[in-house]
Amino acid sequence: MREPAQKRQARIAALVEARGSARITDLADELAVSVVTVRRDVEELAQRGELRRGHGVARSLRPMPTESTATGDTIGMVVPERNTYLTEVVQAAREAAEKAGLRLALHIAADERGTERAVRQALDAGARGLLLAPRWRTEAEARADHAWLAALEVPVVLVERRPHRGSAIYGLDCVRSDHAYGVHLALEHLISLGHLRIVLAARDDSPTARVIRSEFAAQTTARGIGEGCPVMLSSRTAGPDPRPRDEREADLAAAVRRAGATAALIHGDMDALVLVQRLREAGIEVPRDCSVVAYNDVVADMGQIALTAVAPPKGEVGQAALELLTRQLERTRAGRWAGAARHLELLPHLVVRDSTAQLP
Repeated sequence: MREPAQKRQARIAALVEARGSARITDLADELAVSVVTVRRDVEELAQRGELRRGHGVARSLRPMPTESTATGDTIGMVVPERNTYLTEVVQAAREAAEKAGLRLALHIAADERGTERAVRQALDAGARGLLLAPRWRTEAEARADHAWLAALEVPVVLVERRPHRGSAIYGLDCVRSDHAYGVHLALEHLISLGHLRIVLAARDDSPTARVIRSEFAAQTTARGIGEGCPVMLSSRTAGPDPRPRDEREADLAAAVRRAGATAALIHGDMDALVLVQRLREAGIEVPRDCSVVAYNDVVADMGQIALTAVAPPKGEVGQAALELLTRQLERTRAGRWAGAARHLELLPHLVVRDSTAQLP
């Protein structure tokens, strides 16, 4: 027999009053009703002035010692501008935050000092914790941020960034995709199809890009094919400073012909789609003459040819980052030691589409 709404709402109000706050999902579990039902009940109780409604949470009207302002529910997330790769990461972190009763506020780092400014803005707005994906176009930019990052007094999780061992920020929690494994997947796939001469056309303006470049060189050398696997920039704007023309920029079709390559790994998707068009304009058909693997899998399937792609677990990265931050926040609120720092790496997978083929 279903419990009358009036009685159910009275129970919700009593639970919230006793605890100070309660997550909507937890209330739904305890009352054995749907989240939609509890959300509707909480909305009615809030309209009657019996409690306060937050993002995924119901709160008592009485003052709470850990809450001084409404922004106490907010965490800040800082990402570089025009970074489509992180869109799914941000969305997943937002959804996980809402389930945890937190509001995720997004801040954009627009230049080399933009990360620090965005962090200060987030903290000034009342953020209790931070998810950070600093720009770090170069190693020097990363080192310049270490001192102020290490001095932050709120919980921090680095997203798709892993500090070097021994650096001032090595003790921060972090979660990233295992891009070394992503390169491994791409090479294993291409080599299994008979390709031993492979061009890497990659970005060089982020920690992820630097891992891909270094791992490609190391892994092709370890397989004894390094000499026939050259590396080039994937576009003019793919280097640390896009203003001057970078001598590492080359025409992919020319690089393929010069190396006698039969395959290419391209980071990231947008550059891959452009370079595949240029290959075809130069008379090099994909995958007949050159197999192509894209790295990121954000829009790799949207070109004229659906590209085989390495797909980092972007959604899982966002969710794991929020879980690490929530763990820190809960321990901090309870006055407990935050525990050992955690460095998580999640494995990408390979999505095989139409742009790779067996070498004749």
